[in-house]
Amino acid sequence: MSTGLVARPAPGTRDAIAPVSGTPAAVTASGRGPLRRVAALRRTSPGRLQLILSVLLVLGVLAGLVAGLTARSARSGTDDLGNRAQPLLVQAETIYSALADADTTAAQAFLAGGLEPVALTRRYEDDLSRATTALTAAARLTPDGSKSAGAVAALASGVAQYSALVATARADNRQGLPVGSSYLSAASQLNRDTLLKQADALFGVAQSEVSDGYGNARSIVWVVLFTLLVLVLLAGLLLAQRYLSRATHRTFNLPLLAATGLTVLLGLGAAGVLISQNVHLHRAGEQGSTPAAQLAEARILALQERGDEALELAAHGSGSVYETDFGQAQKQLTAAHGPLTSDFLANEAVIAHETYLNQHKQVRQLDDGGNYDGAVQLAIGPDTTKAFDTVTTDIGTALDERKAAFTAEIDSAGNGLGLLTVLGPLVALAVCALAFVGIRARLEEYR
Repeated sequence: MSTGLVARPAPGTRDAIAPVSGTPAAVTASGRGPLRRVAALRRTSPGRLQLILSVLLVLGVLAGLVAGLTARSARSGTDDLGNRAQPLLVQAETIYSALADADTTAAQAFLAGGLEPVALTRRYEDDLSRATTALTAAARLTPDGSKSAGAVAALASGVAQYSALVATARADNRQGLPVGSSYLSAASQLNRDTLLKQADALFGVAQSEVSDGYGNARSIVWVVLFTLLVLVLLAGLLLAQRYLSRATHRTFNLPLLAATGLTVLLGLGAAGVLISQNVHLHRAGEQGSTPAAQLAEARILALQERGDEALELAAHGSGSVYETDFGQAQKQLTAAHGPLTSDFLANEAVIAHETYLNQHKQVRQLDDGGNYDGAVQLAIGPDTTKAFDTVTTDIGTALDERKAAFTAEIDSAGNGLGLLTVLGPLVALAVCALAFVGIRARLEEYR
């Protein structure tokens, strides 16, 4: 039998062992990949505890982060709604009503002939001042380059042009020149066809932003994500305690039990703050912004009626289009009385409006019967003026009440959101710390 000698390595030397064919070099170099290392941890009790701790820490950090972001988003949306969107709506209505009242007042002063009554002149100037002030305020509330910013800029230049036309009409009227009525008609056309349409467009944009503002303030996406994370974290803590109870034969793990309590407290506290916010947002809409918008539209319609009446008289028989507009505004305003008077508008406003409509019928009867001077005197007289002023004053009072209600509810809606922004992440970090302490103590037992 033949034998062979096997060469042995020299003392102090070591042969390099070639890797087994088919074994990846990366696995050879690093031992195991990340997924294999995780799978290996699952096979031992200390490894399972490390995995449980890692999951709880990740869930805790995410829950804290999302808690802060949810509260911050809700607070930012609420502040924007209260400090920008709703104020822009108010300023847009002020611009519209001031310009509409200025047009009406200018027409009434023109009807008086000669030197205008001081009260009407002062009212006209106050209207222009209100419109200018509201435009300045609206400009601060509109983002650069937005549609609303363009409307504000166009209104600012248009008001100056309108004022110049009215000034010319008044000057000609004092001198008894018939051309004054042409300038007044041009001013009124500019006001109605351009300025009021731009103001109405701004009002519509503001209404849309208020509507969107409620959605932004509620932050539904963040709230849903935060709720899911809290529930998953709570489930993870309960399952971890169940595993430890079976593995260690200990009924309770006090740090994990405290972490569970803090998680429940975080969830309930956040739910309380967010539910309270939604309740106040609902009230702000139902008792504040929605009726405020309706009342603003009602005052706009009332001013449109008064302006149509004066302009039809100033047209001296050629203003049938104004009477048509008057009828349309009357129908819309009468229809709006029902839902408003049931909750927000005093019944005296409805009675005063009916009185004014009766006075308007008499004005038309006098004018159509050839008694133009009598129609003018009745239109600008104390009885008709008092009835109309009662309508607009009562609507204005109700509008101020709704604005105050909105402001109060929005302020209440923001309560607790700032605190949740800070405490939410802190409580979540405390949960992470307690989870670490609770599971770390069990890991020490394996050393």
